[in-house]
Amino acid sequence: MIAELGLAALWMAAALAALQLIAGALALRPRGAALRGVIRPVAMMQGVLVALAFAALIWLFVTTDLSVKLVAENSHSAKPMIFKIAGAWGNHEGSMLLWVTIMSLGGAFVALVEKRLAEDTLIATLAGQAFVSLGFYAFLLLSSNPFERLPQPAPEGAGLNPLLQDIGLAFHPPTLYVGYVGLSIAFSFAVGALVTRDVGPAFARAMRPWVLGAWIFLTLGITAGSYWAYYTLGWGGWWFWDPVENASLMPWLAATALLHSVSVLAARNALRAWTVMLGVVAFSMSMVGTFLVRSGILTSVHAFAVDPTRGSFILILLAIYIGGALLLFGLRASTVTEGARFAFVSREASLVFNNVMLCGILGIVLVGTLYPLLTEAFGVKVSVGPPYFNPVSAIFAFPMIVVMAVGPLLRWKDDGARRVAPVLAIPALVALGGAGAAFAAHVALLPALGLGLGGGLAVASLLPLRGRNLRRTPLPTWGMVISHFGLAVALLGMASEAAFSIEKLAALNPGESRQVGPYALSLDRIDPVAGPNWTALQATVSARYAGGAPVVLNPQARTFANPPGTRTESALLTRWNGQLYVVLGEEGEDGRWQMRFWWKPFVPLIWLGGLLVGFGGLLALIGRVARDVKRLVAVDKIAFRRERQGR
Repeated sequence: MIAELGLAALWMAAALAALQLIAGALALRPRGAALRGVIRPVAMMQGVLVALAFAALIWLFVTTDLSVKLVAENSHSAKPMIFKIAGAWGNHEGSMLLWVTIMSLGGAFVALVEKRLAEDTLIATLAGQAFVSLGFYAFLLLSSNPFERLPQPAPEGAGLNPLLQDIGLAFHPPTLYVGYVGLSIAFSFAVGALVTRDVGPAFARAMRPWVLGAWIFLTLGITAGSYWAYYTLGWGGWWFWDPVENASLMPWLAATALLHSVSVLAARNALRAWTVMLGVVAFSMSMVGTFLVRSGILTSVHAFAVDPTRGSFILILLAIYIGGALLLFGLRASTVTEGARFAFVSREASLVFNNVMLCGILGIVLVGTLYPLLTEAFGVKVSVGPPYFNPVSAIFAFPMIVVMAVGPLLRWKDDGARRVAPVLAIPALVALGGAGAAFAAHVALLPALGLGLGGGLAVASLLPLRGRNLRRTPLPTWGMVISHFGLAVALLGMASEAAFSIEKLAALNPGESRQVGPYALSLDRIDPVAGPNWTALQATVSARYAGGAPVVLNPQARTFANPPGTRTESALLTRWNGQLYVVLGEEGEDGRWQMRFWWKPFVPLIWLGGLLVGFGGLLALIGRVARDVKRLVAVDKIAFRRERQGR
């Protein structure tokens, strides 16, 4: 009964999306004024119904209803509760329902709270959001029904992929999906503004919180996903340029460019066409990533290998949405005025330069991700990895970092290089000194430049606070400073990991030792252990840092029965100056155990930096929303006073 209730709610939500689209289109006509009052309630009710459908799916997983095909294929009665719940979106159909749920709730929230846009633009925006949602409803209901019943209930569930039986599954996909959906709302804002020819500061101020929110969640989602892969896969790396990793990076790059562009439009009434185009591009990258992950054309440890016909469905949606938006932009581009002009040396110019650099990196990642797929279609297999991505993206990333250090110190509209040059002397000396010291230590080119620029950016990112009363500094300014500082911290972590990591492979008998960096490591014993739904061989390793007291580490090689599979459970020991990473391998024919050790100086800075970037974005969002709320309250008070005076 619960499955049928969820499916019925999904069908009703799809019907309301169709009504929202049709009513929105008609309401923009002169004779459609009577329909204007329908749009907001329909959007809100649609969100309620989809939330009900998703709650029904979670309940089916919590109760392990094995008469539902999705539950039988992706859950098990003995699975821990956290993985039963997370298993609801650890598969194709459930994750798409999560996508649609967040999208519809986002549209409902826009309908509920948005008061800054002109009424016609809001109606066009909600109609655009309904148009996007309708395609995903069709995708779910026609080819990916999450509530499909089995002819006979299964005796037991097949379980969940062992790689996904990790706490990271509870946070990583939902966080990314919130980011993707935030970009879909930004896309709808861009389409609505084009339809009504209302591309201006008011539109940008309404759009900015959604872009900022999407960017925050994408940042945190990518950071969490990177750490999840780092400790779960046992490969010792934090980023592999895997196509699915690239699928989440591309929307983030576009969203970063869009965030800065929409801020310029909101503050200075400039970059109008650029902002609209980036709104389309950012959502396009979300759709491209969705297609790559769900088309079955990728082989990845965390891609959904599904029927290619589903990929064709998404490809059709991508062509309709993005092709239609680009066509609309082409038709209306002449009506989007240029906006305010600015000098070559100004904050606006620095943001434009960095947006171009971000788009350049985006193009590099897109080409590197799609090129192997294109060549494989012609029977030629090509591998594209770090030797391509690292140096080519650095051509754009390093100039961007330099300008990022300078840009926040420049004035709006017009400034002079001579004014800011003395202020930048210290960051420049730090950058040159850091890079020079790294070269002297025989560090490779890219890590050496990363160390120098990371140090220089860390100092420069704090300079906007110079001379301010810190208690009265606006939250958006604090957010910018912390986000830029976080990026510098992450860059220092990346460069340190690349420059100074030490890896050692060893075959050990219990009682034998190895030295890895500052650590003396001893394999004490191997024991069998059991968990709630797995068994494992667990190594006990004693680690001594520089001759100090021993610390016990317990890496595991886990075996799962439902479904059959194995997973490496690495052991990590974190200090202020780095992280020890230990992996247990297989037993050799000679009875020795294969062990893999890494000493990674300052590698935790990568994820600390990512968290700081997201936290800075959160502060900026809180500050922007609080300012907008105060402005709206003030406007409402003025309107109320005028109404009373009129009486």
